[in-house]
Amino acid sequence: MLSLASNMFSGSLPSCFGSIQGLYFLSISNNQLTGKIPSQICNASSFEVLNLSNNKLNGSLPPCLGNFSENLSVLDLRNNRLEAMIPIFAKVKSLRSLNLNGNQLEGLLPQSLCTCKKLEVLDVGNNNINGSFPNWLESLPALQVLILRSNRFYGPIGKPTVKFPFQKLRIMDLSNNDFIGHLPRQYFESLSAMMKSHAAEFGYMGDSYYTDSVMVDMKGVSIELVKIQKIFTTIDLSRNQFEGEIPNFIGRLKSLHGLNFSHNKLNGSIPPSLGTLSNLEWLDLSSNEIVGVIPSQLTDLTFLASLNFSHNKLVGEIPHGKQFNTFNNDSFIGNSGLCGLPLSKACNNEQEQPPSPRNVHQAEDDGFDNWKVVWMGYCSGLVIGISIGYIVLSSRKFDHWFAQRFGGRTRFKRGRRRN
Repeated sequence: MLSLASNMFSGSLPSCFGSIQGLYFLSISNNQLTGKIPSQICNASSFEVLNLSNNKLNGSLPPCLGNFSENLSVLDLRNNRLEAMIPIFAKVKSLRSLNLNGNQLEGLLPQSLCTCKKLEVLDVGNNNINGSFPNWLESLPALQVLILRSNRFYGPIGKPTVKFPFQKLRIMDLSNNDFIGHLPRQYFESLSAMMKSHAAEFGYMGDSYYTDSVMVDMKGVSIELVKIQKIFTTIDLSRNQFEGEIPNFIGRLKSLHGLNFSHNKLNGSIPPSLGTLSNLEWLDLSSNEIVGVIPSQLTDLTFLASLNFSHNKLVGEIPHGKQFNTFNNDSFIGNSGLCGLPLSKACNNEQEQPPSPRNVHQAEDDGFDNWKVVWMGYCSGLVIGISIGYIVLSSRKFDHWFAQRFGGRTRFKRGRRRN
């Protein structure tokens, strides 16, 4: 076992490493190595782990890398400047992790990888690889991480060719390619590892001397997971040309932590079934053509920390409560039909509907009847009041009481009785 990682080594990779007998682990990652990978390294038939990542190695990959060691479990060459085509993997039956992310590799993904039945991690993101979707990968029984992001893949995803494809897949990143057609609903229906609760599966992918790592877009930011938790699940199909509606079945992928369908041509409405994704931490459906209202069921996503519905055709009032109260304006901008907080556009929920003609006539009749009652009461009261006042003021007792109470003379003169 030899680890020279994270130093300041520069220059070319020494060819002598291939002649060290019994060496099963070699890591020279995170240095400043340049030049080509010498073909002599394939002489080290005992290698189980070869990690040359994060250097400045260039040139094409030695064709022998796919054949030199039947014991090879990990080949990590990510973040270099390697180019040309990926070699054919014919004899590395024990290969568990292949990471070629962040190079300049081109051509087709070699179908010989389907012979690597122990493969758990395949990361070829950020290269120039082309071709249609490699559906032959669905037959790999142990595959858990599939990253094809930022390449030149094209065409529809198509339908599965096996009965139970991608049974153990937990990270699926096909973003920033030229895939077209509808979202792969039939593949979603087979992602059984994303339907289960992984609460008891603590730990990280890898083994005691090597842990896998990947780059993922998490909550709108590219983050390197230096260790991949076994409970981590995400789907990223953003920045393609997918169209059609979001399948309702997505709501059954209960263990999903992240879902990104942004920057496509999706239409239809947001499925209320997304509200059942109780572990979801980020949801991005921005820059599509999605219509309708935002389902109130999404307020039940108590772990949701990042939401982006911007630049669609959504309408109605934005739901409020729980996590939705924490999202800002940026989550909803570009939807002219949306209203309510956090947007400045208020909803017109308090505007009354105009009354029907029947109600108008009824209200007029009721008003007329009410005024008749009022006038009848007023006139009756006036007549009675005048009568009582005349009787009172005409009374002698009233004159006597008034004179005693206030003094002075009585208010009215009375005529003498004639004899």
